[in-house]
Amino acid sequence: MSVVNVAQPVDQFEAVQPGSRRAWIAVIGGLIGSFMAILDIQITNASMKEIQGGLGATLEEASWVATAYLVAEMIAIPLSGWLSKGLDIRRYMLWNCAVFIVASLLCSIAWNLESMIVFRAMQGFFGGALIPMAFRLVLEYLPDDKRAIGMALFGITATFAPSIGPTLGGWLTAEYNWHYLFYINVPPGLLVMAMLSYGLVKKPINWPVLKNVDASSILTMALGMGCLEVVLEEGSRKEWFGSDLIRNLAIIAAVNITLFVYLQFKKNKPLVNLRLLTQRDFALSTLAYFLLGLVLYSSLYVVPLYLSHIQDYNSLEIGEVLMWMGFPQLLILPFIPKLMARFDHRYLAGFGFFMFSVSYYMNCHMTADFAGPQLIASMVVRAIGQPFIIVPIGIIATMHLRQTDNDSASTVLNVTRNLGGAVGIALVATLTDNLSRSHLAHIKESVPAVSSIANEYLITTANMLQAAGSDPVTASLQASTLLAQTMAQQASIQAYNDVFYILSCLAVTALIAVLFIRKSAEQVEK
Repeated sequence: MSVVNVAQPVDQFEAVQPGSRRAWIAVIGGLIGSFMAILDIQITNASMKEIQGGLGATLEEASWVATAYLVAEMIAIPLSGWLSKGLDIRRYMLWNCAVFIVASLLCSIAWNLESMIVFRAMQGFFGGALIPMAFRLVLEYLPDDKRAIGMALFGITATFAPSIGPTLGGWLTAEYNWHYLFYINVPPGLLVMAMLSYGLVKKPINWPVLKNVDASSILTMALGMGCLEVVLEEGSRKEWFGSDLIRNLAIIAAVNITLFVYLQFKKNKPLVNLRLLTQRDFALSTLAYFLLGLVLYSSLYVVPLYLSHIQDYNSLEIGEVLMWMGFPQLLILPFIPKLMARFDHRYLAGFGFFMFSVSYYMNCHMTADFAGPQLIASMVVRAIGQPFIIVPIGIIATMHLRQTDNDSASTVLNVTRNLGGAVGIALVATLTDNLSRSHLAHIKESVPAVSSIANEYLITTANMLQAAGSDPVTASLQASTLLAQTMAQQASIQAYNDVFYILSCLAVTALIAVLFIRKSAEQVEK
């Protein structure tokens, strides 16, 4: 039985018995809210062309529709601990959910790109806060013997939501229009508000906490994380440090993140308790969370990129492939708590990262004939691995922490996973472009060595084009163009193969990090 220090602000849901019906309703409500927030990160990706056309923007300008959401979300998550203490968790989550619903409706009626960016930023800021709060509800509202079940449910929000986001978005856009990408947030949003209202205890606003605002930490965090997210999201499109914008934002991010970290270690009551990272197990778990975000979101980026670039798939066809990385994990998740009761949590997480590594290695030898049906097997392997990672890692990361550290732990882990995803997408985008150029240059250098084959291809293709009605000169030019396109395609395929191999190696790195975490006292006794 926990003892509450009455001298401190009460924030431990003492009026609701952990594991009770009200507790579960609150947790499930929070998880649905988190699912909505994470789903909205990816749901617009498959429909960007339609949104671009509806707003009269270029494709590059439309990329800010996703970037605005991610930047605002990255800023909101570190603020969640302080704001939930001051406003009270119930009030904080209800307000965030309400504004998220309003912002979704505003996105559906956006009249130009600028209004859409503002409304998406609102969505990201108020929806982003729901993600760490759901994680915190699992830690504080469920007893120890039910926490694995709660983490399994949180795993659905963290891995299933981004997996089906493009599929659901592509289907809604194809069947209806892109406005429905935002309408769908309203019914579950209202349900979440009803569940949180019932499950959470209403408490007064803690004005001393709100008035004791750590302005320096908030300012450095917002500038640092916001600018870093823009650098990672837009860097590859703007040639990285060849762009004055990216270079200046990178400097601002580096300076402010350094100041933020310094302030958190210096202050007695930091905005986010980064001292948790000095604990070996939490630090290794955080590294694993970062690599999970990297390999998971990289996959959600590189597979659609490959299918659209090489196989000319549309958004709905891409979604039909990506769903194989989502739905199979629903069959695995119910068994994870039972497996955690019998096996070392580290080995389960290690197995999950091993499956990730295997799935990426399965895509290291693609050819021009390697399309959606051939990708499904690797998607299923990846889907099997995801539940084995997200559930045990959440337990491992927090098993040695005090309950008062739950808000900071939730913030650090969720920011780290999102940051890993941003780094992974930026890494994949840059590597794909650079490696494609490198492979194309190598192919062009090798053409003289196989000139007889190249000449034979040109002659055969030109003859076929002439037979189809082209004159000899035009047929010759068309044959040369087709050869150049074939060479570029082969270079790109080789680049994708290299990227998948690198991701496979990163998954192995995460596996090693997990195995260096200590066993919990409970597991040692077993």
